[in-house]
Amino acid sequence: MTAVLVVEDSRFIRTTIKRILAEAGFDVADVSDGEEALSLARHSQPDLIILDMLLPKLDGELVLRSLKQDPTTASIPVIVVSSLPQSNAEKLRNEGATIYIEKSKLDLMTSGEKLLWLVNAVLHNSKPEV
Repeated sequence: MTAVLVVEDSRFIRTTIKRILAEAGFDVADVSDGEEALSLARHSQPDLIILDMLLPKLDGELVLRSLKQDPTTASIPVIVVSSLPQSNAEKLRNEGATIYIEKSKLDLMTSGEKLLWLVNAVLHNSKPEV
């Protein structure tokens, strides 16, 4: 089973993403802050990480940078899902994000189809345009 780590401080968004992915057959772990994210990613080695940028304890950009600098987690693809504007996308891709998408562009409140499409594309080594 494909393991996904969801890092999101909003309980509602985190549980919504977790539900969508679990219903699609993914093994989903979730955490609400940057410190927990780094610890769990290093320990469990998920196949994919979905990362928010605005997090307590360690912000998402620092988490991303730390993941990509650590040999045990550097190869894990990271989808950045944030409310920050798209103008941050290039900077975050340079830091190691596989994909950057604004939360408002996901259909989390309906089918979650776009989220599932992105997750599957990234897991199959494709970099979809969002």
